[in-house]
Amino acid sequence: MPCTARWHPGKDPQSCRLRMASFLRQGFRDGKGGSAKFGLAPRFAVRGLAVVSRRMSSDPMVLSVDLNSDMGEGFGPWEMGDDASLLQVVTSANIACGFHAGDADTMAATMRTAVENGVGVGAHPGFPDLQGFGRRQMQVPLATLANMIRYQVGAAQAMAHAAGGEVRHMKLHGALSNMACADADMARACYEAALDVVPGIIIVGLAATRMEDVCRELGCNWAGEIFADRAYNPDGTLVDRRLPGAMISDSEEAARRVAEMVRESAIITGDGQKLPTRIDTVCVHGDSAEAVALATRVRESVESAGIRLELFAGSPLA
Repeated sequence: MPCTARWHPGKDPQSCRLRMASFLRQGFRDGKGGSAKFGLAPRFAVRGLAVVSRRMSSDPMVLSVDLNSDMGEGFGPWEMGDDASLLQVVTSANIACGFHAGDADTMAATMRTAVENGVGVGAHPGFPDLQGFGRRQMQVPLATLANMIRYQVGAAQAMAHAAGGEVRHMKLHGALSNMACADADMARACYEAALDVVPGIIIVGLAATRMEDVCRELGCNWAGEIFADRAYNPDGTLVDRRLPGAMISDSEEAARRVAEMVRESAIITGDGQKLPTRIDTVCVHGDSAEAVALATRVRESVESAGIRLELFAGSPLA
């Protein structure tokens, strides 16, 4: 079947190849062969004003969501997380670009494995803070910050090309992401810089925050993200990791929360509020011992709820 049969206009051919590889892989796992899966392959299109992505499949009203993880965060001989196993579970990978974690060899190996598994490749830039793993706030002039993003996204794109893939999305890491959630100027500097390097790149950001507002203003492609393993403040931001209850390590609790948020098209905060938003992707952090089990359980929960797991399309916000 020619690739263009599964390529929605306006989307890059690499997305098509990733989708085809993903469906082949799933088909073989199910013991049904890949061709049966291709008949159900959804198009890269966001339907109407749906808050959660609804894409064409055998049932045009089937909900769909992406599952992503931060990875490639080892350094030299030190490994962090089981990336190889995670890449058998997730549909998108946010790969460290050498500032907060990762190095050239780690990037190359992670991207190669992602491409082989039909997983969407994304750049995951952060502050230059190896010792603090990018989780310490830094005060950086916006022009310098923009250059840091260009530098990291450019490196990621080069390594992705060498692995036979493309960088299709970008997601900020750690303290940089937390600061950009509340600071529109920071978010704008980062996103415009990424667009300088990869025009049309999909910006993955925390749903219902200033990140979303900035992407709406820029008119760029957006994918709203929720977290499986993090608790939320009443304003939709993440609870500080240093506070009790910030991290959710119980896979059953995380899976239940994710399925509910996707069905409700809303972030559910710690005090029970529901903040309506478009949810395109769910993140499971890859640096914990529970990451693979958590991602597997979240995937099972989402699929058992009748929600299709697939690469996010990304589209401008209304």
